[in-house]
Amino acid sequence: MRLASYNIQYGFGRDGRSDLARVLDVVRAADIICLQEVDRHWRRTGMADQPAEIEALMPDRHAVYGPGFDVDASECVSGRVINRRRQFGVMTLSRWPVLSSRTVILPKHDTGPAFNMLTQALDTVIATPSGSLRVLNVHLTHTNEAERLEQIVALKALLERHDREGAAWNGRDAEAEAWQCSDPAPVLPGEAILLGDFNAEPDSAEYRLLTGDRDNGGFGLADCHTLCGHAPMSGVTFFRDEAQDADHDMRIDYAFVTKGLTDRVQSCRIDEATAASDHQPVFVELCQSLSGSY
Repeated sequence: MRLASYNIQYGFGRDGRSDLARVLDVVRAADIICLQEVDRHWRRTGMADQPAEIEALMPDRHAVYGPGFDVDASECVSGRVINRRRQFGVMTLSRWPVLSSRTVILPKHDTGPAFNMLTQALDTVIATPSGSLRVLNVHLTHTNEAERLEQIVALKALLERHDREGAAWNGRDAEAEAWQCSDPAPVLPGEAILLGDFNAEPDSAEYRLLTGDRDNGGFGLADCHTLCGHAPMSGVTFFRDEAQDADHDMRIDYAFVTKGLTDRVQSCRIDEATAASDHQPVFVELCQSLSGSY
């Protein structure tokens, strides 16, 4: 099973040209695709509905869009309100049904004159041929370390609620048919893979919290890049860009797995050649377990 994570910078490549089809061609072969920085109704992208455009360009995929940032973009024409929302978020595409999803809004600081916005994680359960797989599509803030650390703590708490929270729904209701309780109840897997733009390098406090031992307060995640034998500081997912205050090449996009999935990680690679976005995509391959489930 192939998974990909790609911050697409709302379709703009390093050449300054916007081309969603070009972006999607880079990751099209993956079975599950996690995209970050997907626009809806922004002037910079011609007020386009990018989630709808992506669905049209990938008609063979199930798709879920999770905006963290959502503000008014409506207008009134001849007394009629045209309702629109200006949104910015993440999108998950899958060859198989997305059984459930929820957009988790991450903690945000008021940074005053320094630009900042709400960010999110899109928490999905996907019905893969090997069983239900929990996939979190993550975009942490670019603004400051303290906020990212709070966001990581929030993600850790989200996964730790697994046992007491359960799936999107459970049990039966007196009006069973009205709630479609005869449908198979979803299962929320205890293990998960987290993919996305974490805006932190492998020598950062954020990375140490993500991969630190759980007994000492860490998240206990495994970096698929290092699991596959690559040195932690190797690989580039964001090249030096002084216009964005990046004075050196860095690895800030990741795929992390919880402990129970570490032995399923077969390969992890970064495509450093494509220039379809200002980030580089990360690809991971997971194998099926002997029991046929995750």
